[in-house]
Amino acid sequence: MELFDSHSHYNDEKFDEDREQVIAETYNSGVTRFIVAGYNLESSKKAIEMSQKYKFIYSICGISPNDIPQFEAELWKDIGEISKIASQNIGKKLVAIGEIGLDYYWNKENKELQKQAFIKQIELANKLNLPIVIHSRDASIDTIDILTKNPVNKKGIFHCCQPNQEMVRQALELGFYISFAGPITFKNAKNSVDVVKMVPLDRILIETDSPYLTPEPHRGKRNDSRNVKYVAQKISEIKNVNIEEIAKITYENANRIFEI
Repeated sequence: MELFDSHSHYNDEKFDEDREQVIAETYNSGVTRFIVAGYNLESSKKAIEMSQKYKFIYSICGISPNDIPQFEAELWKDIGEISKIASQNIGKKLVAIGEIGLDYYWNKENKELQKQAFIKQIELANKLNLPIVIHSRDASIDTIDILTKNPVNKKGIFHCCQPNQEMVRQALELGFYISFAGPITFKNAKNSVDVVKMVPLDRILIETDSPYLTPEPHRGKRNDSRNVKYVAQKISEIKNVNIEEIAKITYENANRIFEI
């Protein structure tokens, strides 16, 4: 059984001491493809470097809503640099613009700047003919509004999707894929069951968001892609489809949306 972790952060400092060992062990465990996601300029550069080093790693780059610089001029400069490095790496295992989007849980004071950054990076994705990877937390109305008014040519993914049925319904109508991570395995994740049921098998992805959001039974420890199997197992239980089939379907879905 092969698995595809559609969103990880091996560019995070939490992997500085044993990054190469964890990546090797992850691949040998059966997770034979994974995405390393950028969230600011430096992490995006590192994601691209990692995709060039490992044949089974692919990268995405962008400025996340939680990494918006304090000064507007710095934001536009960083997005300009993202545009430059993305343009240079088209065809070199850079497969999307992300993670980008809106986060009103952690950041309420710069909502308008978040929106502008989101729209600007959607425009970049369309210019480069790439999908986007969306981070949306407590911002479903504005996220859907922006996507409706600023159509994404290659669509993309709601990563680590919150259990918001109305947002998921609208995201699916707009043509997006939905990716689930460790929180669907948590004991208090009752709403997640209904959301997983909503998503057709041909639009579903699995991820870890490593080193964060570690699923049960390892919750509380540093996460890595080997734990994506627990996300697949939970979807298997909810959908009443064997885990081997979930692994195959989500692998194919990730290859399709990222055009690998």
